[in-house]
Amino acid sequence: MGALNQRKGGWGGAEYDGEAVLDELYGTAPPDFVARRGELAAAAKTAGHVADARRIGAARRPTLAAWAANLLLRAEPEESLRFLELGRALREAYRTLDAAEITELSKRRRSIVSALSREAGQLARQAGHRLSDSAQRDVESTLRAVLADPRAADLWAEGRLESALTPPSDFPGAVAPAGGAPLRATSSKPTSPKAPPPSACTRAKDEVAERRRQKQEQLEHARAAADEAAQLLRDRRAEQADADGALGRARDRHEQAQQEVSAAERHLRQAREELQRAEHEQREAEARSRAAADELAQAERRARDTAREVKRLSARRR
Repeated sequence: MGALNQRKGGWGGAEYDGEAVLDELYGTAPPDFVARRGELAAAAKTAGHVADARRIGAARRPTLAAWAANLLLRAEPEESLRFLELGRALREAYRTLDAAEITELSKRRRSIVSALSREAGQLARQAGHRLSDSAQRDVESTLRAVLADPRAADLWAEGRLESALTPPSDFPGAVAPAGGAPLRATSSKPTSPKAPPPSACTRAKDEVAERRRQKQEQLEHARAAADEAAQLLRDRRAEQADADGALGRARDRHEQAQQEVSAAERHLRQAREELQRAEHEQREAEARSRAAADELAQAERRARDTAREVKRLSARRR
């Protein structure tokens, strides 16, 4: 039942839990709701939970009365469970036309609704938000709806009401006797002439049996659907585990490739630096070679000139 169950995970656990994050959001007072919604959606998106980020971003801010009803559910989980049980008992009493049970439960309904409504108002005040008379009436309306309507009970049990609930005009299945007279407890003595004929009793029993059969079929369908959903969840978790493993391996390969690229880049830089040094040394060597060639040419010229001069002087002495 939603917020009535203890959830694990969330932000602080080892496993992210989007439902717990939504519970936290709907526990936020309406004036702070929009800002907190933005923070939680951004955090979910940053963490890679894109679908949860969209769900969080689409959450609607609750009215003050709806927030107070959500707050009551969270602050008083045991009392809230008993209240939901009371609603189921009341609806069952109306379906089976159990007048004595209806009378007893209706007395409890009025007192409990009043007490829980006051408790919700007090919790809201303690949280810094006083309920107006109109908002207080909306809380009472919501609690009456929870008792009368199983869909309203399911909505409240999730702890994420966005607006106040309105109870139906009467409980589902409630049938008033002709003339609008209130239901009365029937006597166990069969001698009363006002007792319904056997055919009417048989039809009533058949209707109860049919309702029970339908409820059993619904329960079986729900269990089958739950088993199917559980198997689907296991399959999806296995697929997620495989995907996470593939992602981890891909990240390892990517990191290794980055390291190899970094090493290659270092080697390339070193090779370029060595090339630059070699080119510099080559240019210097070429310059020295040209200078040596010039000096050699000059020495050869001087040697030739000296040889001619020696030859000339030798010829004159003769």
